[in-house]
Amino acid sequence: MAAAGLNTVSFQVPWCLYEGQPGVFRADGVFDLSDFFKAAKELGLWVIARPGPYIRRLTSELSDAAVSGGGLPGWLQRLVGHVRTADWDYLAATNNYASNIASIIAKNQLAIGGRVVLYQPEDGYSVARESIGFQFPDPGYMQYVENQARNAGVVVPFINNDIWTAGHNAPGTGVGQVDIYGHSENPFKDSCNDLEWNNASLPDGSYRLHEKVSPSTPHAIPEFQGGIVDYWGGPGFSRCAQRMNDDSLRILLKNAFASGVTILNIYMMFGGTNWGNLGYDSGYTSYDYAAAIAEDRTITRRKYSELKLFANFLKVSPGYLSATPSPNYTQGVFIPDSRIAVTNITGKDGSFYVVRHANFRSDWPLSFNITLPTSWGYKTIPVYDSQQLTLSGRDSKIYVTDYPVGPANLTYCTAEIFTWQQYESRTVVILYGNADETHEVLIERDVKDKNDVDIVFSPGVHVNPDGQLLYAKWMVSGTERLYLKAGKLHLYFVDRNAVYNYWVTKLKDYPPLIVNGPYLVRSASISEGNKLNIRADFNATTDVEIIGIPETITKVTINSADIDSHSINELGNWETTFAYSPPSIELPDLTKLDWRYIDSLPEIQPWYDDSAWPQANVTTNNTFRQPPLTPTSLYGSDYGFHSGALIFRGRFIAKGTETAFRIVTQGGTVFASSVWLNSTFVGSWPGKVDWNNNTAAHDDTYPIAGLRKGETYILTVVVDNMGLALNGLVGGDDMKQPRGIMAYNFVTWAGDGPEILWKVTGNLGGERYADKARGPLNEGGFYAERQGFHLPGPPRNEFLPGSPFQGIDKPGVAFYTAEFKLDLPSDKWDIPLNFEFPPIDSNLAGGYRALLFVNGWQFGRYISYIGPQTTFPVPEGILNYRGNNTIGILLWALNAGGAHISSLDLWARTPVATSRFTVSVVQAPGWAPRKGAY
Repeated sequence: MAAAGLNTVSFQVPWCLYEGQPGVFRADGVFDLSDFFKAAKELGLWVIARPGPYIRRLTSELSDAAVSGGGLPGWLQRLVGHVRTADWDYLAATNNYASNIASIIAKNQLAIGGRVVLYQPEDGYSVARESIGFQFPDPGYMQYVENQARNAGVVVPFINNDIWTAGHNAPGTGVGQVDIYGHSENPFKDSCNDLEWNNASLPDGSYRLHEKVSPSTPHAIPEFQGGIVDYWGGPGFSRCAQRMNDDSLRILLKNAFASGVTILNIYMMFGGTNWGNLGYDSGYTSYDYAAAIAEDRTITRRKYSELKLFANFLKVSPGYLSATPSPNYTQGVFIPDSRIAVTNITGKDGSFYVVRHANFRSDWPLSFNITLPTSWGYKTIPVYDSQQLTLSGRDSKIYVTDYPVGPANLTYCTAEIFTWQQYESRTVVILYGNADETHEVLIERDVKDKNDVDIVFSPGVHVNPDGQLLYAKWMVSGTERLYLKAGKLHLYFVDRNAVYNYWVTKLKDYPPLIVNGPYLVRSASISEGNKLNIRADFNATTDVEIIGIPETITKVTINSADIDSHSINELGNWETTFAYSPPSIELPDLTKLDWRYIDSLPEIQPWYDDSAWPQANVTTNNTFRQPPLTPTSLYGSDYGFHSGALIFRGRFIAKGTETAFRIVTQGGTVFASSVWLNSTFVGSWPGKVDWNNNTAAHDDTYPIAGLRKGETYILTVVVDNMGLALNGLVGGDDMKQPRGIMAYNFVTWAGDGPEILWKVTGNLGGERYADKARGPLNEGGFYAERQGFHLPGPPRNEFLPGSPFQGIDKPGVAFYTAEFKLDLPSDKWDIPLNFEFPPIDSNLAGGYRALLFVNGWQFGRYISYIGPQTTFPVPEGILNYRGNNTIGILLWALNAGGAHISSLDLWARTPVATSRFTVSVVQAPGWAPRKGAY
């Protein structure tokens, strides 16, 4: 992020990970934020804290979100009060988390030398469920949340995140007001298949609305759309990345620029992974989000480079901060062609003109002239010949006038500015455009340079000096860089694809360096007075150009290796070549590992003892959304189980009149359930994708004829908890939608059915979860999870030979474990690794669900017949790249005939020669017998 030119990072904190047990706040191990704050300080990044308690919100028709329950812990389901309201029990429940997390943030805020500069106490407090009948918006509630942070020592300004520019809690509204008003901007609705952008819009009037609701504060967008969410059964994030690509981001960023935004927070820059049951029910394991940085941390998406161009331009354009945007875009004013829209942002230290298609979806190129006001009068561009400017399809540009670049001034420029830097002996300006575009620049030179300097330029650049003014025109070459040198002013004319390889990196006590070539440039420093040290990453043999080296430098190192040979090019820059020689990557064949197997549903066996299980004896339930229709509650949350599978065992004495068993289960979107009677499989609901109907619950009736009167039978029911629903509607209590059995009854040919006495389990210990290192959500209720067999070093002597590739021949749940070693040169190479499951097959025959555990961490939730995810990146640190690793696969076969995994591969992306710091293996315990495990 810092390498891309961003100056701030925001973060959210899921309350559900920090207070899994009511009253017990844990922020150690992987949940310790101190390393995050330390890294931000070392990189010079400011920090926006967004800790909630509620951290996700409603957007558009569906949800732009990821975290189970919107970050709210599952035990809130037992409250009487409505979440995100002033109901006393909800507010009381937030106190422990809010005071602890705010105290941590307070210790890292700007006032005491930290990097936190803004604090967001709520998220999307903009819309309520009308039928609830309470006050909304409630300024007292918002004030309470703000007071929690202030009382914990937070003194930085508060910012909010209104879903639209509605003015909720804006400065001046009184109780509950924030210091800086912010609103979201997510104009591309959730539809990754919409490559034509039909389901997208481009905000118009954002500046006008801001001036209406909060004219005294900076125009802030705390959540600006940097990607798009996908859902179970969706097209996958590769498709999403095609829709939310560099074109869409370029248009959206420049549209925001046109509205005078000065606080712009990209959501997401990096989405990552919903490991360990962290995700909400509609989302799968990957939260790649089609973000600029992919889930596997690669930065090969063009949108990353577009963000880099935009961020670096803003860094060298301080005049934008004092410029005033026009409240409306214009058509037919600056450009005669009404198919082109122009928004001007006018300032005394430079003016800016955002040019785009009036129909932003258009992919048709347009040629045009533009007339711009400058300090030298109105200029109709092109000035000297008939070659017109070009606007490519789905493109947007920023033209500048009277734009200062050190001692010179760009009277106008139609090429876009990546950066400019003023060095000891020259000022370098890097301009770029699309290949084959014609561009012009008119330079107002330093008065002392107008007659007595040499003007040197590339073939293909047309130059016309006119006293203090210097005119240049060129056609962008896709194969070579052009340039113009006029005394101490050096202009580089670069193709867009080529400028993606340029990096601007800070250098203490000197202007930033510009480095051209590497895959990534992390930092630069000077040692021994004359040695320049560059930390950079490479994914190919690369010609490296270093621009702006201080004159005192006589030696250069790249990744601690001395540059033995270099040359100085015609522009005075150092050039050298980095030789890329990738290592041989040896990865294990997972099909040939020594796999071991254990039955992970012993509950259906006649010998199984459930005497240690919690009895399902809760007779009251506080959810108004879906009160239980059972004699006692069979909702997991009433017994402290909030993640992963729920297992129910119900005993009854048959009357002999039973013909079928009806059961209504609910586990969230695309959930599944299975039922056994004693050891006999009764049936499964496999789950399906149907966004037009509720798939979070299902009503099944299974035949069970032939029961003998007076005999005891046991029903075993498995319900997959896909994560808790979000809570975007204030007071809606959507996160209280239960998980478990909602209703059941016997169908009989005479009289009522028998009474059932139920027991229930989820993860071992429930809210008093066993594995504190991996947190409260990492485990579910399957036998192997409760025993901890997914952890490193399980008791393989208790297992049988068997692999997931053989699978099981009947419905049930099996757990497989294997070990393998890695010996990868990760000290010098960044090697992203991925586990690959088979392609999705919609055929339910042989359908299964699988969980992937890597060294005890759940890093994959795979549904063979729904998908879309088949590739599961697992980062170094979870994987031990130089040592032993344990992999666990939990296989749930849903249908007669059982299931097996046809393939499972571990594969690597292109190794990157890296300058990063060493990655340590995350410390977490291995297997040991668990007290009380059943």
